[in-house]
Amino acid sequence: MVRINEIIDRLIHKGLIINDGLELKELKSGTTNGVLYTLHIKRMPAYVIKIDNPKIIAATQDFLLAYKDVKLLPNVLYTDDKKEYIIYSYIPGETHCNRGSKLEWMTILIKELFNNYQRADKEIPWGRVDGIYRNTWTDFNLASLEFAQKNIGDFFSSEDHKRVEKLINKLKTYHDQEEKYYLHGDTGVHNFVYVDNQIKGVIDPSPLIGPKIYDFTYAFCSSPDSLNVSTLLSLFSLWNNDASFTMERLLDEVLFQLYTRIGVCMKVHPHDLSGYMEAWKEWREYLPSA
Repeated sequence: MVRINEIIDRLIHKGLIINDGLELKELKSGTTNGVLYTLHIKRMPAYVIKIDNPKIIAATQDFLLAYKDVKLLPNVLYTDDKKEYIIYSYIPGETHCNRGSKLEWMTILIKELFNNYQRADKEIPWGRVDGIYRNTWTDFNLASLEFAQKNIGDFFSSEDHKRVEKLINKLKTYHDQEEKYYLHGDTGVHNFVYVDNQIKGVIDPSPLIGPKIYDFTYAFCSSPDSLNVSTLLSLFSLWNNDASFTMERLLDEVLFQLYTRIGVCMKVHPHDLSGYMEAWKEWREYLPSA
């Protein structure tokens, strides 16, 4: 792995930064296997340096450049030729907390990010750009289902698990006709930067070729607050969606996303579980009958 001092020397040599009051701080990298640093200039954080697998770095660079006009996303300063690291602008603020209402931050997210998503070429396979390709979007959902079932286990009744499996088959009828979009792929509150209860940035893309609604439902289900139909419908009216998109399909998509989110919650952040289970009591009523 490339050493951080070599990166700093290269940036100085290329004239991208000035060797004046530079300071490095290593960041917790969350779920990524890479290494993250903040580069401070005169005691102010200015850039993030991400060192990781070349496939991940290339995918991050391509996504940020494709959506360089989206103000919520960081700007790329430099990526090395071998794709061992990328440097992009630091967005000040905090993730997870002090985020204000879901209706407010998702409204900004919809207008500034989701409504700017681009269609992907039909020849590009479904799935993670830097990961496992899928022949269909249903294959992607089936992998998510398997992961969630394993984590949830006996915490849910066998009836609920069976009803979700039936939901997958129902969703398949939609996804067989689905258009492909170039998505952020990890649009959760853990990747949103907030200042004074307002969303100011979106970080850490995990680029995905999928249906446009995926990032919308992922964001909606990424925190247990305001997981109700009235909030959903208010937000959905702002989304630049296809006129043929029905209320029934919207509820089905959210249902499956919520189920998979509970599976992730049980593994990664169980402190949110009680909130999700309160929401599940309401949402499970929309599941297909067993």
